[in-house]
This record gives sequence, C-alpha cells and structure tokens, in this order.
Amino acid sequence: MLIHRLGSRKTIRAPDAYFTGVVHQDPIMDAPEPASLRAVRVSFEAGARTAWHTHPLGQTIYITSGVGRVQREGGPVLEVRPGDVVFFEPNERHWHGASPDVAMVHIAMQEAVDGKHVDWAEQVSQADYLAPASS
Repeated sequence: MLIHRLGSRKTIRAPDAYFTGVVHQDPIMDAPEPASLRAVRVSFEAGARTAWHTHPLGQTIYITSGVGRVQREGGPVLEVRPGDVVFFEPNERHWHGASPDVAMVHIAMQEAVDGKHVDWAEQVSQADYLAPASS
C-alpha cells in the first residue's frame, strides 16, 4: 500500500506549450508497471483550455466543478457540468477546458502505450474555442 498525504506532492502549473490560460495539475496516481493508468486533477481558470491532442488508448474526464467545454475534431463544442463523464476514443483529436466565464475542474484518466499518454498538437484557436456551445 502507498499513501500520498495531502501536500506531499506539489501542484504544478501546466506548460504554456500545451495549454492556453492558467491551468494547474495535481497528480492523483501514476500506476506502476505493468499497469499504465495515470489520473490527474486539472483546474482550468475561466477561458483556459488544452491544445488539440490525442491519447493512444483514449481518455476519460470526470467533471467535478464549474462549467467546461469539450470538442472532438469536426464536432460541435459541447458544454459539460459537474457529474458529466466524457470519453474520448483512442487517437480521437480533441480539446477540453473551462467555459469563457466560469472555471472548471476535472479528473483526467488515461493509459499509456510504450510509456506515452498523450500526443500534443497545435493550440485551439480563439474562434474555435468561442464557437457557440450546446448541451
């Protein structure tokens, strides 16, 4: 058994290369091999979001607070709220983040292939981010 006590691992500011706006990440778990699951609590200030990206085995996000936006490539921008669970298919190009006016927190869970959890691409344009969102 391994217990990580509150405060034993630092909150980090997510890198500007992969995020727009202020985003903080708190590690929840990085399973030891042969498991490959990683879980992270991600806090997005209003207007903050990820860049476009994919995950080799998909990604699940669980919205814990606030109002968020998600989009898969070619699809509409969708609004998400606490209790919503979003699954992005393996290698499905997507982004997620807070709404323009309300912060959002989610738990992100993804598995690795050959040690890789994510493939990052370009930033989401302001026009794409601000497209009308539907529920």
